[in-house]
Amino acid sequence: MANSAASDPASDRDPAHAVLPCVLDIEASGFGRGSYPIEIGFVLPDGTAYCTLIVPDEGWTHWDGDAERVHGISRSLLQRHGRSAHEVAIELNHRLAGRTVYCDNWAHDYAWLARLFESAGLSPSFKLRHLRELMNENAAERFDDTREIVARNLQLRRHRASSDARVLQLSVAKVWRNGAPAPDQPHA
Repeated sequence: MANSAASDPASDRDPAHAVLPCVLDIEASGFGRGSYPIEIGFVLPDGTAYCTLIVPDEGWTHWDGDAERVHGISRSLLQRHGRSAHEVAIELNHRLAGRTVYCDNWAHDYAWLARLFESAGLSPSFKLRHLRELMNENAAERFDDTREIVARNLQLRRHRASSDARVLQLSVAKVWRNGAPAPDQPHA
């Protein structure tokens, strides 16, 4: 895919007018070996949000009660309202085709996304990159504090994937607006 300023937030040199990045977040059964994605959400540059629960595959058995207390998603909720890994992978490929999608926890999110797509027998039609690639050193240093302020201002009541993705996206916009320009290197 060709680079273009219209689709690439990092290519805009004026952060006050930069296109917002597409940001993805994943809630999981826990951390470490055996963990798997249970909810995926993203926010597009125009603010459109998408979120879905995922029914665990038969071999996905790891469950961490501490993680459940954080995200509030039970196994029974997944069974009642989740979609299969195959359905979710198809939907993500449809909605995110050709995009560069950013996340804040690349090592875990990449592994969970790979597990989802492997289970579905598909490959992602989009690239997953780390959110820090969109920030210079000054912005990266202020990002965590900014994220806390944005989350507090939004008064979110649930720790869920699309809400977390929106907080991340708006936090990037805020550090860009506050004099921390987007980096010079574009990403397709």
